[in-house]
Amino acid sequence: MAQPRSRNPNTFANSPLDRASHRRVDAAWLKARLEDDRSLFLPLWRLMPFISGTGAARQAGWMRMGLAETLIKDETAIFLGIANDSAHFAVDLGQGGSDPAQTMPLQGLGAFEDLRSVAGTIDAGDAAILAQAKSLIDWHQRHRFCANCGARTAMADAGYKRFCERCETEHFPRTDPVVIMLAIHGNRCLLGRQPKWPQGFYSALAGFVEPGETIEEAVARELFEESAIKAGLVQYHSTQPWPYPSSLMIGCFAEALSTDIQVDTTELEEARWFTKEELRDALAGQGPIRCPPPLAIAHQLIKTWIEFTG
Repeated sequence: MAQPRSRNPNTFANSPLDRASHRRVDAAWLKARLEDDRSLFLPLWRLMPFISGTGAARQAGWMRMGLAETLIKDETAIFLGIANDSAHFAVDLGQGGSDPAQTMPLQGLGAFEDLRSVAGTIDAGDAAILAQAKSLIDWHQRHRFCANCGARTAMADAGYKRFCERCETEHFPRTDPVVIMLAIHGNRCLLGRQPKWPQGFYSALAGFVEPGETIEEAVARELFEESAIKAGLVQYHSTQPWPYPSSLMIGCFAEALSTDIQVDTTELEEARWFTKEELRDALAGQGPIRCPPPLAIAHQLIKTWIEFTG
């Protein structure tokens, strides 16, 4: 008997959608859903989702076909999945032009807002769906031409493929794996900061996984490259979809086998060891140190280390 999945602690996780991937090639079914009064549509302009309401009433601006039909153009409606018998679609309004929220039919109904800034204020399930939508639309906008022959490609499979008719090459969305690690040594953990970050702000070290590399190898390599700290045991914590533009953050704890830091200044401005007491205060908004907000997986790594290790 299948066991239920444990809830992921990270923002942009725990999507309520059944992605129904078998429906992506069913043209008749998709056409029917595009005309179905139960279907829901969410427009994005300049990769910003449409948000309705204000304050505590803020929510993803899902709309029915009656309102959405004037927004949908050729190849812009991407099928995201099904929830509560309603098919969900993302509608790409492109990158240019004037703000569509200032004209009919959207005028007065809401605004297009940066997903990162609103993710913590809207329903968590909607935030996960919008991360999916943003990543897919961004991929389509950046892959309009075939990498094999240079010809223009066309959207296929309800948004999960682009096809080149000239050379018949199929192109699929890609997700970039990124390791983000909290190196632990006794009662201390290692955090670093980049020059552009606000004063006092520190976060976990991170880097892209390279071809032919395991997660454990990537953690050890990135940790050593950025700080000269050697890693021993690597333990997995959780993952986070990160739609900037389309990464999967792989959160880990790493046993630090050394403590002398040598910062790679091309990557970091500073790296240093922090005690649990310092970071407990930082998470509470006290003291001179600032940590990533709950939106970030780095926050969850720090929080878990403090809570589960005393």
